[in-house]
Order: sequence, then C-alpha cells, then structure tokens
Amino acid sequence: MRGIELMPEEPVSDLVTLGERAEEEGFDTLFASSHYNNRDPFTVLSRVADATEDIRLGPGVVNPYESHPVTLASRVATLDEASDGRAVLGVGAGDRSTLRNLGIDRDRPLRRVLETMKVSQRLWAGERVTHEGTFTARDAGLNYDVGEIPVYVGAQGPHMLRMSAKHADGALVNASHPRDFDWASDRIEEGLAERPDERGEFDFAAYACVSVAEDEDEAREAARPPVAFVVGGTAEPVLDRHGIDHELAEEIGGNIESGEFAAAFEAVTPAMIDAFCIAGTPETVADRIAAVLDYADSFVAGSPLGPDREKAISLIAAAFDRARRR
Repeated sequence: MRGIELMPEEPVSDLVTLGERAEEEGFDTLFASSHYNNRDPFTVLSRVADATEDIRLGPGVVNPYESHPVTLASRVATLDEASDGRAVLGVGAGDRSTLRNLGIDRDRPLRRVLETMKVSQRLWAGERVTHEGTFTARDAGLNYDVGEIPVYVGAQGPHMLRMSAKHADGALVNASHPRDFDWASDRIEEGLAERPDERGEFDFAAYACVSVAEDEDEAREAARPPVAFVVGGTAEPVLDRHGIDHELAEEIGGNIESGEFAAAFEAVTPAMIDAFCIAGTPETVADRIAAVLDYADSFVAGSPLGPDREKAISLIAAAFDRARRR
C-alpha cells in the first residue's frame, strides 16, 4: 500500500481537491481521520469517491464507541457501494482523552475492536447477527449486498498489534521512528505465528506522521500540533524508548485535554519531533521512509503532511519513489 491520510480540517471541497491530487500522484489508498471536532470522514470520502476512479478510500481510523459497531459496518458498506468497491475500513480504539470529552468510557478496547471487525465481516457476508459482548446486537442484518472489504486495525500497543496480525487484513501501526517499528515487528510476528492460513497475507503498514517542505524548519514547525497530540497520549514505555521526559509529556497532555493548545504545541521539543514525526526536506523524508520500510510492508503518510498540504502530497510522492529505489 502507498497510502495517504487527510485530516478533515478544511472545507470539503478543498479535501476533494487534495484527494484528486493524491490519486494523480500515484497513491493507491486514502484514509480520512475521524475526530468529532473535524468534518465527518464519511462525507468527505463519499465526495472524494465521486471525484476519483481507482484510489481506495476509508476512515483511518474510526473508533467503535461513538457509533454502534453495526451502524459503523453499514456506513463502511455504503461507502463501498458509492465508490464501486473501493472501501477499506481502518478501525481502532480511539483516543482516550477525546472520548472522555464525550463522556465515553473506552472499555475493553481490544475486545471492542476485535468484535467490531468480526461482526462487520459477518454482516458484509449477508449474515444476520446476534452478538453479546462489549456491545449488543440482536438479529441485526443489512438489507443490501456487500462485497469483501479489507479491515486494517489501528495499533500501537503490544496486544492490539498481536491481535491485528492474527485476525485482520493489516495493521496501521501508528509510529514514525524505526526504533518503534523494530519493536512492533516482533509483536506482529507473535500474532502471525497464530494466524490461520486461510486468512491470507497480512499487510504491516506504517501509519506515520509526515511533514515535508523544501525548508526544513518550516516542515518541523508544522509538525508541532500532531506531535503534541501524540506525546500527550503516549504510554510511558514508548516515551522511555526515546528518552522523552514523562513530566513534560504529561504537561502537554494536560494542556491538550483542557484546550490549551498553544501551550501544548509550544512545549514540543526537537527530540519529540524526531521521535514522533518524519519531518524535513524531501531528501530527509525519503531517508526516513526508507528506514521505516526496512520493517513495514506498506507506508501511509499521515497528517500534517506539511505547511502546504497540496504541495506536500507531490513532495511525499517523490520522496516515496526515492525511498523505494534505495
């Protein structure tokens, strides 16, 4: 997969233009991130589907708490129909602090994601489903035909990584540094050891924060907001892996949760940007992508992409080509 993520922060018409540019630049999969405070990803993806021909489209990643998993399965199936079979589901546990803002308890995230995936696949296969687990469904079914839809699990922790390798079509591994992918690859291998042969091949996809510009300082400055959000929600063992101060990370997370975004972004250090984003010139980004692909099968360039997102799509495409040739 040669993928790209769009964060629906801009008007839908602008996002459609970016989707068209992504297809023109050779990206084969486009994910739209899902956060309640941005535009609805399914609306964006449906509009991009109308404007494109071949690129696969899906939420990346949507959580099965804000919407009932059966409803979510139907929304993805509708996107698949609207795009002539190009849908892909990226599903994950969601951001704990964001769900807390909505009064939602992220209960048993591993089971919730696994059950969502399994129930969705049964619904898409035309079954009527009764399910009692982390959610309830009684004699649920879709009254329209659905094809096979690939499911990628957004994963970072050890248990979600192992589960994705055992059960899903792929994993969207939320990291940007080779050190993290080295660690994640071992967890993926543990899950693959238990994967039934009939599930077919598994796609270990790097889902990396990328910020690229001709000017390195501009690229790194644009990386501050997403890096702040990553740092604020990162587990202590990952912080330790990169030598990130726990107290500063906690301070950034607290500022984000209380809406003090400027303070959170200002507190991001150069070491945090190095650890949690591929940021810099096209040459720097190409080197970093190549290092990640020593571990991953596929690569998805995630937000912010750069200070100029339309130009960044072209720069990332060129960087990706250079990385593949190395």
